[in-house]
Formats: sequence, structure tokens, C-alpha cells
Amino acid sequence: MARSAKPKKEIPMEEALWNAANKLRGPVEPAEYKHVVLSLFFLKFASDKFQKQRQKLIDEGYESQIEKTFAYTKDNVFFIPEESRWSYIMENAKQDDIALKIDTALYTIEKNNPALKGALPDNYYSRLNIDTSKLASLLDEIDKINTSDEENDIIGRVYEYFLGKFALAEGKGKGEFYTPKCIVNLIAELIEPYKGKIYDPCCGSGGMFVQSVKFIESHQGNTRDISIYGQEYTNTTYKLAKMNLAIRGISANLGEQAANTFTNDQHKDLRADYIMANPPFNQKEWREANELVDDPRWDGYEVPPTSNANYGWILNIVSKLSQDGVAGFLLANGALSDDGTELKIRKQLIENNLVEAIIILPRNLFYTTDISVTLWILNKNKKKRTVEHNDKILNYRDRQREILFMDLRQMGSPYEKKYIELTEDDRAKVAETYHNWQLEGCEETYENVPEFCYSASYDEISEKGFTLVPSRYIEFINRDENIDFDTKMKQLQSELKDLLIQEEQSKKDLLSVFKELGYEIEL
Repeated sequence: MARSAKPKKEIPMEEALWNAANKLRGPVEPAEYKHVVLSLFFLKFASDKFQKQRQKLIDEGYESQIEKTFAYTKDNVFFIPEESRWSYIMENAKQDDIALKIDTALYTIEKNNPALKGALPDNYYSRLNIDTSKLASLLDEIDKINTSDEENDIIGRVYEYFLGKFALAEGKGKGEFYTPKCIVNLIAELIEPYKGKIYDPCCGSGGMFVQSVKFIESHQGNTRDISIYGQEYTNTTYKLAKMNLAIRGISANLGEQAANTFTNDQHKDLRADYIMANPPFNQKEWREANELVDDPRWDGYEVPPTSNANYGWILNIVSKLSQDGVAGFLLANGALSDDGTELKIRKQLIENNLVEAIIILPRNLFYTTDISVTLWILNKNKKKRTVEHNDKILNYRDRQREILFMDLRQMGSPYEKKYIELTEDDRAKVAETYHNWQLEGCEETYENVPEFCYSASYDEISEKGFTLVPSRYIEFINRDENIDFDTKMKQLQSELKDLLIQEEQSKKDLLSVFKELGYEIEL
């Protein structure tokens, strides 16, 4: 009687990715880890979705349809030929030609799915020359990853993990490849992109789009009411975005090729209803001194300085907004108070009534940087108006001479040990505060709250030299004045005593273990 197979042990993604990286040490450069693992991860992800759909067809009595492509593509699932299925790869993991089998699997999937054209590596694993046993061990680690988390942009998350751990030089301080789900959801909950054109000028792995679609679906919206436009500079990341969106059945126009948004704009005539973006933080030398000086995107504004692209991104976003367009994007905190040309542009933005809200986020939200960053909300129409939105009639008040400042640095919960995420309750509080502030009758529903929010007038902002640093407006309480020194010292005394007792006990336990092993340590 044949033994039943042991159930596969699934482990946390972080642990699996770390183990996978360890399998690649030696024959592969650390900066290459992400590419080696990602395509295998994609292969497993696509196969798992295929197998789930296959089982669903069987359970519903459509077993005769399980080898028909349409039975899968109708639900935005790739049909995976047998030689490309993860189960086939694992069955042959120890064969000498496994690298060729992986390349063939990826080629076959791309060939049979037009949405993946140009997205998958060509003859990549055969050229890596990884030892068969190492490649088999790597496959074993990938096999342990649970790919069923449909709520997260896990392909983007895998990519960002490898950037943070092994290729930091490529993404240091940028955070442009994967924006955590909680931040994307916060932006979506604030700007509410339910219907119209959505644009991301630096879309990275496409995570903004993935989470936006999930947000629309979770709020009973219709994804057919939106159209998606994006652009990405790095070719490998452009391919990744196509892979990420295709596997989820998301149609998007990412331009004809990977290209620099500033020097080769793929969507010159686009006017978007919603813009969501996470540009590279403090990007240096983004244009030559004599380059783009007459670019129409700067019309009416100072030309952004060559030393930092932050205001180049802002003006690119402004130029793409439709008449009633709204944008939510992230920037490093320095953009709030930079002097010189940046100050002139910031003043122009404020005077043109474009800045709606400035929100400081907590630290440690990203894999690749631990800095606190700012969420900017721009709105082309802050005038009083009535809008039908999601079956509701909303009466917006005139906010042209006001900006809402919020500080979220006391919010957030621990996530994966060293990171922070904004919880659903955190986001709900922020969104409710923001929307209450926007609407007629806000006198009853909105109030300035110390250390959280403040609605500043144009005159206040002008008096402070057009800085947008929230702490210049939000009231903060000096808790140091209320500290009882004696009480605090006694508390620290007690905590230190406990630590020293624990240390002494650990020392005794360690000496006892060595003594029992016959290697007593004499002190």
C-alpha cells in the first residue's frame, strides 16, 4: 500500500525568501537574487491559481472543461500547459535538465498568454549555470511559500524584500518598487478612485494598481469603470509590472516600453481623474542643466532644480490632472520646507489652491528605508460643489484657502517584527477626519485635535513662509514639563533590577548546561 504524501509544510514568506537567498549564495551575485527567485515565484503563483480554478471546475461538475483554455481565462486565470505546471517542475527538480525545463515552462506560458508578452525572462536559468542540486534546493524553498494571499501585492512585496536585503544600492531611500498595502489603501480611501482614469507616473511593480483594484472591489465598485495608465523607467521592473498585472487580470496601458517619465513621457496627452504615486525619494541629477527647461509641464511655474526631482514629480502630476482631478502621492519630508526654487514652486501651488492635505506618516513603513515620509493630496477643484459619488450626494464646501495638516506618527502597529503598518482602524480615523473636513457642516463633524490634525488658512501659511511642515501648525503638548523625575527614576530602577536578575539567571543556566555536558567552566 502506497504511503500517502506528507502535507507540505508552509512557512512565513520572509523565512522562505531568506532560505531561498541562502541557496543562491556563491554562484549568483546578491543583486541578481531577486530575478532568480521572482520568476520561480511567478511560476508557482500562476500554477497555484490554475490548480485552484481546475479544482473549482471539478467540484462544480465541469470536469470535461478542465483542459480548455476558456474555462480559465474567463475568470482571469492563465491556462498553464502541463509542462509549465509547478507540479511538473517539482517532479523533475533533481533532473540534470531542470534549468531548461524551467526556461521552457516560462516560454510556453508567455507564448500562450499575450498579456505577458515581453514580461518573462528568456532562456535565463540555462545561462545561470547554477548547480542542479542548488537549483533543486531553491525550488524546495519556493515550494513552501503560501501564494494564496490575494489581498496583498505579494509579487511586488517579494521584489522589495530582495531590494531591502541584498540590492539596497538599487533602491536605497526610494521605496519605489513596492508600496505597502496599508499606504495604498490609505491613499485610495482618501481620494476614492472609483470611476475614471488612474495614473501612476512611476509605477514600479504595479502595486498601486493591484491594491487600488482590490480597494474598488471591496467597496462594491466596478473595475470596468476605471482605466489604468502607468510608466516605469527600469526595464526589469517594467516587465515585473506587466507580469504582476497580467497574472491578476488587470488591463493597463504602461506605454510601449520602459522609459524615463521626464525625458520620454509615454502619456503626453493624458488627463487623469486620479493619480497615485510613490516617486523615488530625493532623486538626484534627474535632468541635465539645459534639459527640459521649456517643458510644458512646468508652464506657469519655476523650472524644478536639477539637484532634486521632488518638485519635478509634483509638477508632472499637476500637469496630468483632469479638471476635477485628485492626486495622492508620497515624498520625502524635505519637500515640505525646501528653500530656493522649491519654495517658489510650493508657494505657487498653494496660491493656485492645489494643495488639499499634507499628512506625515510613521517611520519604518518600507522595506528599503526607515524614514518618515509625507503623503500629499492635491485637488484641482477645491471649490464648493455637489457631487454624486457611490450613490451618495456629497456637498463639498469651499476649501480654496485652506490646507488640512495631519500627523500619523503616533499611529501604526508592529508588522513583521521591525516594520510598522497602519491598521484598518487607523486608516478609518484618518479618512473620516479628512472627509468630514471637506464637507459642508464640518463645524459639527471636524475639529482641530492636538498632535493629530489642524486646518490652516492661507494667511497662517503665508505668515510661516509657505512651509508645509505639519508640526508648524498642529498643536503639540510638551509632556516633558509634566514628568515626575523621582517617579520616572524609580520605574527605571525597577526595570533595570529585573533585567539584572534575568541576566544572572541566564548565566547560571548556561554554566549548569556546560557542567552537565562535562565541560564545567571555572570562574
